[in-house]
Amino acid sequence: MMDYNSLRHFADSWGLLAMLILFGVFIGWTFRKGANEKHEDAAQMIFKDEDDVR
Repeated sequence: MMDYNSLRHFADSWGLLAMLILFGVFIGWTFRKGANEKHEDAAQMIFKDEDDVR
């Protein structure tokens, strides 16, 4: 069984690296090429009429 210090060391090194990589993936996914249309649709969704369906 892992003790506190081992878990702390893992979180400080590999856990931090994993979170940074995941953060980069999320940012990259948000700003990818085809995402602008979906973001615009989401931003304008509250202004659409309920009967207006694309």
